[in-house]
Amino acid sequence: MRPIAVMVSLLSLGAQMAHAEGEDQKAQTLSEVNVKSQRIQDLPNKGYQASKTRVGKTYQDPQDVPQAVTTLTKELLHDQQIGSLREALRNVVGLSVNAAEGGRAGDNFNLRGFYTFGDMYLDNMRDTAQYNRETFNLEQVDVLRGSAAMLFGRGQAGGVINQVSKMAELRDKNVVTGSLGEYDYHQFTADFNKQLTETAAVRINLMDRHEETYRKNPATGDRPEFDRQGVAISFGAGIGTENEFFLNHIYTQTRDVPDFGVRFVATHPLNNSANGRTDRTFWGSNNNFDDSDTRVTTGIFTHKFAEDTQLRTQLRHGNYKRGYWAKTPADELPLANDRVGGNVTRTLEYDTVNFQSDFSTKFDLAGMKHAVVTGIEYLKEDSYRHSLQPYDPVTGAIYTQTGNALTTAIRNNPNGVGFNRHFASITGIPVSFNADNYAVYVQDSIEFIPNWTVLAGVRRDELHATYQSATSPKLSYGENSYRSGLSWQPNPDRHYYATWSDSFSPTADLYQLTAIPQDPERSKTFELGSKWLFMDGDLAVRTALFTATKYWERSTDLEATSAILTRKRRTNGFELEVTGKVTDRWDVFAGIALLDARVLKAAQNVAAGNVYSYADARVEGQRARNTPIATVNVWTTYALTDAWKVGGGVEVKGERYAYNPSSANLSGSFTGGHFNPNSAPGYARVDLMAAYEQPKWAVRLNVKNLLNKEYYDAVYDNGGLVTPGNRRQAIVTTEYKF
Repeated sequence: MRPIAVMVSLLSLGAQMAHAEGEDQKAQTLSEVNVKSQRIQDLPNKGYQASKTRVGKTYQDPQDVPQAVTTLTKELLHDQQIGSLREALRNVVGLSVNAAEGGRAGDNFNLRGFYTFGDMYLDNMRDTAQYNRETFNLEQVDVLRGSAAMLFGRGQAGGVINQVSKMAELRDKNVVTGSLGEYDYHQFTADFNKQLTETAAVRINLMDRHEETYRKNPATGDRPEFDRQGVAISFGAGIGTENEFFLNHIYTQTRDVPDFGVRFVATHPLNNSANGRTDRTFWGSNNNFDDSDTRVTTGIFTHKFAEDTQLRTQLRHGNYKRGYWAKTPADELPLANDRVGGNVTRTLEYDTVNFQSDFSTKFDLAGMKHAVVTGIEYLKEDSYRHSLQPYDPVTGAIYTQTGNALTTAIRNNPNGVGFNRHFASITGIPVSFNADNYAVYVQDSIEFIPNWTVLAGVRRDELHATYQSATSPKLSYGENSYRSGLSWQPNPDRHYYATWSDSFSPTADLYQLTAIPQDPERSKTFELGSKWLFMDGDLAVRTALFTATKYWERSTDLEATSAILTRKRRTNGFELEVTGKVTDRWDVFAGIALLDARVLKAAQNVAAGNVYSYADARVEGQRARNTPIATVNVWTTYALTDAWKVGGGVEVKGERYAYNPSSANLSGSFTGGHFNPNSAPGYARVDLMAAYEQPKWAVRLNVKNLLNKEYYDAVYDNGGLVTPGNRRQAIVTTEYKF
């Protein structure tokens, strides 16, 4: 059955359920199961402190999860006036942004020193497509740190980023907002929720946002742009009963002008050059584009057999279309010899069908308390991508590209003209990827003596893929993943734990570029942690001390001809976070992460004919790329009165290296016997806010980058480019509730 037909059938089922419930009052008041099972789901967040998460497969208080969890609540995102997931994740310590080129352009992050492009999820279902995500339809964002393949399937050592959608609720509530700000910032959002019956409701969220940056093409005046729209619909029937159904659909559209930043010169970002190029120089134009259309439809059915026993099944169809033509910046050379830089082009479509079914129950056996979670999963992936070329739509003439420079007629640099989406056509042979993924898992948490719990879980993943590739047309993997831990909770306000978990990621994740199939990546994480609650549970403090080791690390750039980066890499680290209410009027969200990320064994690459080559051995023992030693985030607000609230925060990141660890010769990065690669300097960004809030309306002022600092937000994986963050920006937002 086609996915859309399945969704229509589910919607019809939900409508019949809603009608039947309206006819039969007895079915509306089932039993105390409904009240008990909703206790965690319906518990509101305490400002910036989350009270619920599903990253452990079932609803839990984050206090009870034996693994480090950071949750960004909608209250935090609201106060900070955040529109994109990328901006939201600034709040997560130990996380940095990759300015990915080519195959991984889009939301791309490093967490605990390891990339996360295979670890993006939407409502616990894989969301690894290459696109830029928005927050208008998010209830919260959960970041589960450490290896998590037993819970989520193939993944990395850093952790999982799970977006939690807004769902239909049993109440009438409507909120609209309008914002205006510098750099042509304007945004409109709307959140409409309507209760239809005693157990059915519908919710609609809308968004339209436009924004530019301070960088400008000196010849044309063009700037990078973010132009995004979205609509999300959630229909729920049987809400709060033993048979609960949701049908959700989200569509987002981007029409951006992409920015590939600046190059490094003498190991530092190009700035104040003799040719007048600075961090303000934008090499692209309005003729460049990054267009995407994302459609995701999900049906969720939950049957509650008893108070602590339920079956939750999800079926999703996702379609992701994207095309972009971006301009890379030029090198720093005399103007007459200036090399124009390259053009990164792509058009792609990624189509998925995902089925998950999770069964959870609690019971006593042999004098011990058990909490069992087991499930199955199937994921179908179809991906196609092409390159683009410029052409004249009137004459049909195809322009050529030589090296990194296009013909003079279509040169796209600060002294030339460009081309746009209307002048691009598909070229070359498409690269295709088709895969079937199967998984089964089981986990048991056993309280073997009072307050002491042991955790054990295992998952089996099978992946079978075919490629349009001469080197590796077929790949097949079968891998086990494990999770174990020991917890001591002497009382509800204290939790001490030790956990061990692992992850795997096959080279079959979207593409296989090695000459012969390689073993999958493996990651292992050991973590000691503690979680405390203070102020009657209103203030949460967590700590984590961990070591994470990754073997056979793969390239994050799908254009690379060598897919192996390092044979062994490790991050040792410490994290401390404080979230919640210090007093009834004082909220805080703060954290610090200290990371020591090192390359332990250099890359080993294989070419056709089993010809092996090795990376520069001097990289062993050096700091890993794009992983600052220290990151600090602080955000706090204080209610001066019942109406006035003020707040602010600072984001601090240390220096981040930018280099390709698989390079056979890193001589340029070793000077005076010391490792001195390209590096993005550390920075501290300060933000402020002030708000006047009434029950029905509010006005808020946000000032981002208050001190107008030059800082570099994202680092390109292989070390050639770095992208500046925006300068000072004031935004005024009005909000109306009815």
